[in-house]
Amino acid sequence: MLTGKNIIANTVSGEGKVYHAINPASGGELQTGFHEATQEETDKAIALASVAFGEYRNKSAAEKANFLQAIGDEIIALGDDLIRRCMEETGLPEARLTGERGRTVNQLKHFANLLLEGSWVNARIDTAEPDRKPLPRPDIRSMLKPLGPVGVFGASNFPLAFSVAGGDTASALAAGCTVVFKAHPAHPGTCELVGTAIQRAVHKTGMPAGTFSMLHGKSTAVGMAIVKHPSITAIGFTGSFRGGKAIFDEANKRSRPIPVYAEMGSTNPVFILPGALKERMEAIAQDLAASVTLGAGQFCTNPGMVFVQRSAEEEKFSTTLSNRITESNAGTMLTPDMLANYKKGVERLQQSRGVQLAATGKNGASGQASANLLKTSVSAFLSDHSLEEEVFGPSTLAVLANDKSELLNAVEKLGGHLTATLHATDDDLKEYTDLIEKLEQKVGRLIINGYPTGVEVCHAMVHGGPYPSTTDSRTTSVGSSAITRFTRPVCYQNFPDALLPDALKHQNPLGILRFVNGGWKKE
Repeated sequence: MLTGKNIIANTVSGEGKVYHAINPASGGELQTGFHEATQEETDKAIALASVAFGEYRNKSAAEKANFLQAIGDEIIALGDDLIRRCMEETGLPEARLTGERGRTVNQLKHFANLLLEGSWVNARIDTAEPDRKPLPRPDIRSMLKPLGPVGVFGASNFPLAFSVAGGDTASALAAGCTVVFKAHPAHPGTCELVGTAIQRAVHKTGMPAGTFSMLHGKSTAVGMAIVKHPSITAIGFTGSFRGGKAIFDEANKRSRPIPVYAEMGSTNPVFILPGALKERMEAIAQDLAASVTLGAGQFCTNPGMVFVQRSAEEEKFSTTLSNRITESNAGTMLTPDMLANYKKGVERLQQSRGVQLAATGKNGASGQASANLLKTSVSAFLSDHSLEEEVFGPSTLAVLANDKSELLNAVEKLGGHLTATLHATDDDLKEYTDLIEKLEQKVGRLIINGYPTGVEVCHAMVHGGPYPSTTDSRTTSVGSSAITRFTRPVCYQNFPDALLPDALKHQNPLGILRFVNGGWKKE
């Protein structure tokens, strides 16, 4: 049974204004009102997180790993109630949400396993050289340590995997940070169910009560109160450019600025090179249309731009892609506001100089979005920077180049994106090495002969990119490297062995890989 209240450590509280979630399929309000957190409730949650951090940061890797595993177990124990509520609040189908729940639990296991292996702390050791000339070298050791209480904002489009127990929360908890989570107002009931699962895991594994709290809020006031609070040491955010930029700017106004790891969307350009177009034009058109319309286009990696060089094959490709878009069914958007913004975005593109609407998908019910294919030229693209801005939903803009030189000019103009995809033959790749080199400066993940939708949770994944796709291109929000966002290096000089963290002790009691005197060793 939902309470509609804020989760503050091991208690619940509801004192602020009440709002209701909306069923995007029907447009009607759902039962259970949710209390927006007051300033007092926000301050209490953060104060408890600060107290808990002193204890939680010193929990062993095994204890934190057990905690993460317990969160996953508690999420599974919610059963069908979680899936049903999430379907009501998002309009997403059961199969999609069941799969996303599995991904969420696997992310938690991923970080638990990372903790148990232990080498992620990046232990570095330069042993003393007392006889070194002209000056002796002291014993110097360093490793990554947790920052402190972290504020996390959930995403609308992944109500489980990028939400309460999603990658930001999982990586922050794995790093040894406590978390104050800002629930997304589009799916507050889903957030409460998962938040209570974390609360139970805290209790069952003996973690300090303030390790996790969750605050509701429809307005921006609650989120900004978290960002401004002097005890918060970092922010994780997934959402719009407008929201992420506002948080980033506010964090930098603080008397003591903090890092903001905001993933703010992307247009994810796709490049279809001549050889690939000749070999598999129809297959690329069909699969691209499927990627554009997948989940009503509500993915941060949705392919929102397609670059193709003009040719007879391109004309056939454009016709085939148009046909596939025309045949596509409408999809339910996550919120009425999101649908309205999608329609405005498509209208903006249509009204741009040199842009034509090439195809529109089937109409749907209220709350659903039809797919759209638009076309323009590189010359028009180069003259209008706004054509690169993300339109969140099932649309893509085909940009036609006259030749390779014009294509490379377009790439020079691109801003930062999460991904770039190349459909290419071996000969294409040899001829377009300069294109790949340019794209390395523009995106976080390069894909050959695939599609950007679908982000694997693994050690090598980079889900990030240059601004404006994120506020910090040096990091990732998916995969094990995400843990480093919520840490900083701490150096210990001439410490006695007994006072060193286990990761830095002489005998390496944890048995982890360490960088000792210029080389990686486990001894």
